[in-house]
Formats: sequence, C-alpha cells, structure tokens
Amino acid sequence: MQKTPIVSQFEVFKNSRRILKNPLPFHRENFEKYGDVFRVKIGVKEELAFTRSPQLIKHILQKQHKKYHKSSLQTKDLAKYIGHGILTSNGEHWRTHRRMVQPAFHKKKLQNLMATIREAILLEIKNIPVTHPIDVYPIMSNLAFQVVAKSLFSRDDIQEEMSQLQYITETNQRMLIKEMRQPYLNWWFQLSGQIRKHLNLAKDGQAILHQLIEGRRNSAVEKDDLLDMLLQARYEDGTAMAKEQLIDEVLILFTAGHETTANALSFLVFLLAKHPEIQEKAYQEMKNITLEGDDVLIQLLELKYVQQCIEEAMRLYPPAYIIDRVAIEDDEFEGLNIPKDSLVLMSIYELHRNENFWEAPNEFNPERFDASKKKEYQEYYYPFGAGPRMCVGNNFAMYEMIIAATELLQKYEMTTALPEVTINPLISLKPENVLISFTARN
Repeated sequence: MQKTPIVSQFEVFKNSRRILKNPLPFHRENFEKYGDVFRVKIGVKEELAFTRSPQLIKHILQKQHKKYHKSSLQTKDLAKYIGHGILTSNGEHWRTHRRMVQPAFHKKKLQNLMATIREAILLEIKNIPVTHPIDVYPIMSNLAFQVVAKSLFSRDDIQEEMSQLQYITETNQRMLIKEMRQPYLNWWFQLSGQIRKHLNLAKDGQAILHQLIEGRRNSAVEKDDLLDMLLQARYEDGTAMAKEQLIDEVLILFTAGHETTANALSFLVFLLAKHPEIQEKAYQEMKNITLEGDDVLIQLLELKYVQQCIEEAMRLYPPAYIIDRVAIEDDEFEGLNIPKDSLVLMSIYELHRNENFWEAPNEFNPERFDASKKKEYQEYYYPFGAGPRMCVGNNFAMYEMIIAATELLQKYEMTTALPEVTINPLISLKPENVLISFTARN
C-alpha cells in the first residue's frame, strides 16, 4: 500500500514480547501516532496494513467486497483444524454454502429453537456457586457450547461426545494461536509433532460428528433442529450437502458459535457487575418476563434495554476485534492505492472506541444504543462484521445472549471487585480471570 505511514520491522521486533502477549496497546499507539491507516513491516518484502477508518472498512466489507477475500489465516491455518465451511472459504465455494446454511438461521426457524436454547442455559446457570467469587468465563463457555450442541442435535445423551468435542476445539484453538503469534517457531511445531498431534485431534472431532450425523440420517425421526435444517438444505441441482461438507459446517457452528458468544457474555456480566445501577435498570425491565410459551421471540424483542446492554458490551469488547481481508485485484480508495495481494487488518476494537465517533468511548453506556439514536452509530459499529459475509448466526447469538442475560438477572445479583477486565486477543477477543460474585435473588 502507498501513501501511508509505515511502522518499521525494527519497531515490531523491539515490541515483539508485548505484541505476543497482547498486540492491542501497540495498535492503539500506532493509530494515535499515524492516524486511521498505517502499514507494518513484518519482513524484508512483507507488510500489512491496519485501519480503523469507517469509510475504508465499509468500502472493503460492503461496497467493493468482491475485490477482497479472507486471508490464509482463516482459509488455510484455521481451516486445517475445522475444515472448509462458510467461515474458512472464499469465492464460489463460500457463496454456494452460505446460501444453503443461511435459511437455518431465519427468524421463523429460530423461533422453534427458543425453548431448547433456554433449557440449555438454565441447566448451566442453576448451580452457580454463591459462596465466593468465581471466574465467569468457564460457565459462559459451557453454556454457549451446550446451546449450540442442543440446538444442533436435540439430545441429552451425548454429554461425553460433546465434552470431547469441546476439549478438541479449545485445544486446537490454543495451538493455532501459538502458530499465529510465533510463526518463527513453525519449523519446531512441525518437527516436534505438535501440529500432527492437533490435526489428529481434529480428525477425532470429525469422527464424533460423523457418528452423530449418520445416526440422525439413519433414523426416521425429524427434530426440526439445526442439524435437520442442514440435512434438508439442497444445492441448485437438488442434491444434498456431502457428508464431509456437512461435518465442516457443523464444526464451524461449534467453533465460531460458542467461542464468540461465551466471550461476549463474560464481558457483559463483568460490565453489569461493575455498574449496579445499569444492572438494576435491566433487571427492572425483565423481572416479570417468563420467556415461556409460543411467544418467546416477541418477549425477547420487548427487552430493549437488555439488548442495549449487550450491544454496548460488544462495542467495548467486540468478539471479532480484527477482520482481515486480502485484495484479489488492484483497488483504490480516496487516493489510497491498495495493490493486489495487500493484506488489510480492520481494527473493529479501535473503531468502536474512536472518540471521533463515540462520546466518552471507554464508558459503558447502553443508552447510546437507544433506537432513536441508531443512525448515529450504524456507520461505526460492526460487532458481527458487515456486508455479504456478515455473521450468519447473528440473530441466533443475539437471542441466546438476551435469554442468558435475562435468566442470570432474574436469579442473581452480580458484583465484582475487579477495577478492569483483562483481555486476551486470541482468534476472538477473550477475557481472563473475570471474577464475579453471585448472590441469589429472593
């Protein structure tokens, strides 16, 4: 890329230890120093660009999205562990399967899953200890994983398989992060057999899903769950998805669906615990809501302030804190040349905290997401991405989080002694040691 400031390879090397631990402060310093677009030198000929410009982000994700693909970080590095589903593919392969998967997440289809989602949430939160502060992330992680599992398989007798699958997805993610953060050790990861070990784990996960999917195919029972919807999806020629592709799409749902939601809910709980007046306002809105019967979706849409709290939590701590794209042809934006093969990293984290677009950007203020103010922020807010590749499960995730927040608020008061939450930018933005005290409500 041309006409943009550049961060030297020496600066990257000098800050390598802190970048390995958490690159976000380094990004912030460079945005403050160089403006909304800068380049980083990462090799003799290699460089990448960072941006927090809402106009450039919209240009890449929406207006000229056909000129950009996802990078090899997802299509190769992540794909080797979770397959080539809609999260890890490009081009016609992505378009075809996006069209097939998307109907499963339409609001009318999701309405049938509300009771299943709520049941999974209630099982996970009913035994939260109230005697001492606990790290809330493992609870939210289990909750989100069980929601995906039950929404897919509608079964209570596969706990062992699901525990193993959860272990595999989380273990392989940690390995991928090591590969991303320490590329200079990839030779050792290969030589020592670490990559082979984790690829074998991925095969174990695929075998678990193969068994569950074949069991459903061989049964005459229709569950009307996400798996049934994927089994019924058809290509334009009327054929069904191949077994291997179906496994890849299911793995994507487990990996992306549970990780990002667990992160967002953990940050939400911390923020509500940190702001008791906001927590009380949210509780007052939903204290008489039951979330039972056939009109759960209507009830969820009435919980506007709870939804605002979730939206504000995802503004401060967007799970997809960085979105990457590679230019597949030469492009230009407002005098900025973007040559073919340029890697552009769009910092959603920085965009969401940019004081040029948000008043008091570091404060937790759900009021800013009042419906009357929507036009003020829609150009600067991308918690689920944007354009054709916007997260296919955004409605599913939002409904799940509203139900989880509602059930938590009805059962517990939450407090914390933490002054701030520690963040760990992995594939998604993850919190660490979120110690929360829960007190049962009368």
